[in-house]
Amino acid sequence: MRLELGKPIRCTDEAFGELADVVIDPIAKRVTHLVAQPSGGDGSARLVPIELVEAGGGDDEILLRCTTEDVLGLDHVQEIAYLRLGDAPTSDPDWDVGVEDVLALPYYEGSEFTGFASAGGMGDVDVTYDHVPKGEVEIRRSSTVSATDDDFLGRVDGFVVDDDHITHLVLEHGHLWGKREITIPIGAVTKVETDAISLSLSKAEVEALPSVRVHRWI
Repeated sequence: MRLELGKPIRCTDEAFGELADVVIDPIAKRVTHLVAQPSGGDGSARLVPIELVEAGGGDDEILLRCTTEDVLGLDHVQEIAYLRLGDAPTSDPDWDVGVEDVLALPYYEGSEFTGFASAGGMGDVDVTYDHVPKGEVEIRRSSTVSATDDDFLGRVDGFVVDDDHITHLVLEHGHLWGKREITIPIGAVTKVETDAISLSLSKAEVEALPSVRVHRWI
């Protein structure tokens, strides 16, 4: 089964939205949850256990063995924190912090620094972050993939899984007019952390791998 980031998600009764992110057990290299972004409703992404995914579902969409109402009853993923510049959201005993994005940067009046006005004083930022189960990490489409020499290879396009175990990482590699998708065996992955993946292959070794066409939808 291909878990392509951005792929449509359908429940038993109707379409739900799309696959926004994937939550992974970095030790076992297995997918534990999907982050499902609804196309309507309250717009808040939900944390969907991999057990609810229909194995061997359609090529054009990810099928869930539950209704839209069931998914909307699952845990919300995203939180918003108001922090001092340089601070990070804190985790709790049950959750770790997943991907983060800064919503607002401070505005320094009367100086050479310019930015967005924040609701608080100098150095305050608004941050959105996802909470994921303890000990797990979150990968999104903009997550980076690096070679052994720390060369930037490209960004994550998705994963190929057998049941819940990852067999291949799908890498989007190249520039705007020369992008291609390369499937990399999971054995070549040395580290999976939130928003970043490291490989045991050099940039030259990755570029020598055959390209594999990934199905696209409109």
